[in-house]
Amino acid sequence: MIQLWLAIFWVSVAWLSYIYAGYPLLLWLAGLWRRFEPQVISGYSPKVSVLISARNEEKDIEWKVRETLSWNYPPEQLEVIVASDASEDRTDEILQNIGDPRLRYVRMKNRVGKNEALNRLSQIATGELLLFSDANTHIGKGCLQNMARYFADGRVGAVTGVEQTQDEEESVTVVSGTRAYLDYEAIISRLESRIGLVLVCDGSLFVIRSALFHRLQPDLANDLELPLWIGSQRYALLFDPAARSVEKATRSAREDFNRRRRICGQGVLGFWRLRHHLSGIRAWQFFSHKILRWLMLIPLAGILVATAALSNGAFFMSLFILQLLFYTLALVGFWFVVREKNAGIIFALPFYFVLVSVAAMVGIFQVWNGRRFATWEVAASSRGQENA
Repeated sequence: MIQLWLAIFWVSVAWLSYIYAGYPLLLWLAGLWRRFEPQVISGYSPKVSVLISARNEEKDIEWKVRETLSWNYPPEQLEVIVASDASEDRTDEILQNIGDPRLRYVRMKNRVGKNEALNRLSQIATGELLLFSDANTHIGKGCLQNMARYFADGRVGAVTGVEQTQDEEESVTVVSGTRAYLDYEAIISRLESRIGLVLVCDGSLFVIRSALFHRLQPDLANDLELPLWIGSQRYALLFDPAARSVEKATRSAREDFNRRRRICGQGVLGFWRLRHHLSGIRAWQFFSHKILRWLMLIPLAGILVATAALSNGAFFMSLFILQLLFYTLALVGFWFVVREKNAGIIFALPFYFVLVSVAAMVGIFQVWNGRRFATWEVAASSRGQENA
């Protein structure tokens, strides 16, 4: 029996070590062997269509559209197309009152969800490039021009940016955890980009060639489905660390849990449906970057149970106590979250780590049982930004 517990312990340790150290290290080594060097041209400015699916976005849609139209990009080469997905607030009225010929607006009479709205927008877009963004996302004036230069290289199919949270939101525990998570994802994306194979894009800011747009399935995530499709066509997918979107982060643990649950549910469903588009290094990336991490609750439980069973030895007893301390810190972090106070990084990280791990498993089980996420409600606490 001891041998079984030892096997469970070491397999679980290897699992977690591979996720957070092994995979990044292998990506770094791959970058030494196969480095993708894009042939960029500064000032390259093909026509770009910015696509935004909006539902009940009256708090943000006006500044978002006006900010986008003011980007440092040739005005004649930029259009903004917004779909109001059966909005029930003043979103439609606000869009109708923005007097700029570069803005086009489509009203979806019945709620169809984000992807169906984007499918509709893609049919009327005239740009050579399509930029996808969210209604509550600030993007710098020079960001698009910087991203467009990569597409001077015909091998490049997509370029993604990095999401950041507003600085003033760090006072909330959930936001501190979100920021750490996004920073880690940015490191992974940077390593994947060195070999021209970013696995998934950031939904708040990514650009693709319009010729590579693939009709989106309603219940998958567009920032996962499109990159998998584009990668299967042998185009490079890059990460530009200078391309940054800024959002008001979710302040509620419940909202963030639901968001992570949905993302992981859509992700595992997307993996199953699009598995035929994954082969070779892309299949290895998805398994390493996504599947193993979504199932992370399994090795966490394995280490906890195994060390408890082997706690008659000093080494395993020490590890068991350290785990109890870690989960105690997570509980304290949760206590701070309930009171919307800053717990400090020592409590925020354990709490957010546990939240993401549990949310992922819940999302997977829900999809397994037939749950789909074609439509969802946006996190209310992430809406209502001030214009930057």
